[in-house]
Amino acid sequence: MNNNENGKKDSLKALINDSIKELNEMAEVSDANGQFRKIIMDQLSRVMTMEENADNAKDFAALEQITIGICPGDGIGPSISEQTQRVLEHLLKDELASGRIVFKQIEGLTIENRLQKMEPVPADVLEEIKTCDVLLKGPTTTPKGGSLESANVSLRRNLDLYANVRPVQVPEEGIDWIFFRENTEGEYTLGSRGIEIPGKLSIDFKVTTEPGTKRIARAAYEYAVANGKTSVQIVTKANIMKKTDGNFSRICHEVAVDYPTLKLEDWYVDIMTAKLLDKTRRSDFQVFVLPNLYGDIITDEAAEIQGGVGTAGSANIGDQYAMFEAIHGSADRMVEDGRAQYANPASLMKAASMLLRHIGFTDKADRLENALNICCETEKKVVITGRDDGATGGEFADYLISKL
Repeated sequence: MNNNENGKKDSLKALINDSIKELNEMAEVSDANGQFRKIIMDQLSRVMTMEENADNAKDFAALEQITIGICPGDGIGPSISEQTQRVLEHLLKDELASGRIVFKQIEGLTIENRLQKMEPVPADVLEEIKTCDVLLKGPTTTPKGGSLESANVSLRRNLDLYANVRPVQVPEEGIDWIFFRENTEGEYTLGSRGIEIPGKLSIDFKVTTEPGTKRIARAAYEYAVANGKTSVQIVTKANIMKKTDGNFSRICHEVAVDYPTLKLEDWYVDIMTAKLLDKTRRSDFQVFVLPNLYGDIITDEAAEIQGGVGTAGSANIGDQYAMFEAIHGSADRMVEDGRAQYANPASLMKAASMLLRHIGFTDKADRLENALNICCETEKKVVITGRDDGATGGEFADYLISKL
């Protein structure tokens, strides 16, 4: 075979290889387009559902019987849940005796069960949760990497718990903040549904919807007006994320027309993280409204200012369900070291006070918060260190119950 024929063969092979490569790339792009179309259609469907259910909120305090689900979770979750339930049983003993309040144990939201079934919240567990009105939830473990979504993210989406509410107070420094973090959108709603062309490209998505932003803004403004607040800080990165964060800010301002007594301030998230540390400014802040990711980051920073993430509780509130939890993780290392009984239940107890307030037991919530203040701030006669040189969670619960 002469050189000319060899050259023609090589050229043909190259042409075939280029064609195959182009077809593969077209198939990859086509698949990505199909995935993206599915994502858009799913989100539009979610928007329609939000609009249809906009005026269908449950009045939790008016329910004849309220079912409180107790979901221990993973790691130190069972330990701190047990002690928090003891406190609630003490405060609600009359209501439990009359049947107005019912506790329901929710099993199966463990990392072992979730990994075995490869479901962030197993379907049978979710059905049990939906039989409850409110949920007191211990921390749950989210595996690093892989495809198993966070149980919290899944619960917030499935129960439509759109408002993550986190208070932070440091009275001696003039700090009295409350954060309204949008809980079902942003980067989290599609966190496990990004598009990848292996070895070439990865894309994740961020979602902002009109009804989703309106309802978190309204929740923040309603709280501000009801509690005598005068200003609301809107935290975004609208100078960069012009479609999502830009619309979040715009919608917040549009909703504020119905609340003329409030002053709105726009802040970029990077500056706000710095200003929370500025002792000459931070006492000026009152109510924050933020998209999902920024709210997650900033509320952890704020909790650290208060004394650490172990000191903070949070509420996840929707129109039909509500979930109350600590903001810290499951601390698996404490369990591995045999120290679970030394975990501090104060953060989950703070979440329990928010639960009580949400279902209409304001006086009992006040009693619990006052007792927590005595035990954690003023007397501090029983101190938890997380190790055997300090008190156990049970001893702390005994101390707190004695102050109720």
